[in-house]
Amino acid sequence: MKFLSTLLLFVALATGAQAQQTNPVVTQKKLKVVFQLTTNDTLAQKALVKQIYNFMAAAPKAKVEVVCHNNGITFLQTATTKQAEKIKELHAKGVDFVACENTLRERKIARTDLISECRTVPAGIVEVVLKQDAGWAYIKAGF
Repeated sequence: MKFLSTLLLFVALATGAQAQQTNPVVTQKKLKVVFQLTTNDTLAQKALVKQIYNFMAAAPKAKVEVVCHNNGITFLQTATTKQAEKIKELHAKGVDFVACENTLRERKIARTDLISECRTVPAGIVEVVLKQDAGWAYIKAGF
């Protein structure tokens, strides 16, 4: 019995150590990053969500914004997104999702066709440039 208890304790400790190794906090620094999404590729969108989760696990105090324009607008459309639940979870953790009003106008997409967890800006590309000008790191999402 003592052997079994010791074995279970060892497995629990090893599993805990492994979990810590897969999601270590790398920095407590308040990083700021803007992701630009311009693709409707659902695999790229899924990969973006995974990257954001990984980034936030390693830098939990970071500010994250995702700017969607051009074909990337599908990520925020209720009728087309495959990531609605993940977007809601990330939004609850402070991730800011942004849709480009130029894209909405060009494609005749109503604001009501977008998920409620996003906001809009007049021009997605200008939002990206403004973030970079304010010192935010830039990452182009996609393959």
